[in-house]
Amino acid sequence: MLVKVCGARSAPEVERIAGSGANLVGLWHGVPGAVPTRQVAALATATPSGLQPVLVTFLDAVQPLRTAISETGVRWLQLHGFQQPAVVRAVKADPSITVIKVLHVDDTECAEQPLIPAYERAGADLFLIDHMPDRDRLGSTGSRPPTALVLRVAERLRRPFLLAGGITALLDEDHHRIAEHPLFAGVDVDTAVRDERGGISRTRCAEIAQAWRSLREAASCPSSTH
Repeated sequence: MLVKVCGARSAPEVERIAGSGANLVGLWHGVPGAVPTRQVAALATATPSGLQPVLVTFLDAVQPLRTAISETGVRWLQLHGFQQPAVVRAVKADPSITVIKVLHVDDTECAEQPLIPAYERAGADLFLIDHMPDRDRLGSTGSRPPTALVLRVAERLRRPFLLAGGITALLDEDHHRIAEHPLFAGVDVDTAVRDERGGISRTRCAEIAQAWRSLREAASCPSSTH
């Protein structure tokens, strides 16, 4: 199971994530306040073995995306925002790139639902279902998407998906229902791993990783009860 911690901005934060049991680290670029490509490249180069760096971006044009990939050396790309399937297809012209396409859900619908088959044909490797309280708040909202809507979107997918939005170590029946889905591949967390100063806490990362892996193991067991 994948556990992605998003928003690392320094080498010490990457080290904390690496020691927590997470296996993906999100490095923001192309968003307000994000680090420049040279810093992303340095963080990616310093990432310990076993922790995969992911370039997380709102960029929606092919050439800037290719430039960012080239300058950082990061081979996993997470597309936040509303990029068209053609952008995914262009990036996937390089088969060494793994693309995670975010699907934004509010309280009633998924903004990209009509495009899901096109994203899959374009080569998206994974989806990430994230809560979008409104169009002005994308990513790292700390708010939880409706379980029924997550499952409804998941039923339309042919690729694995990650869950984001309000992820913590406190799990309930709704989380178990999502973890039971055969395409559920893991979680993406940012807000809940932050300490009081806003930095990434190794302890909080580890608690979330352990909780969700235990839940996934239980959900995968045919004899599990809940």
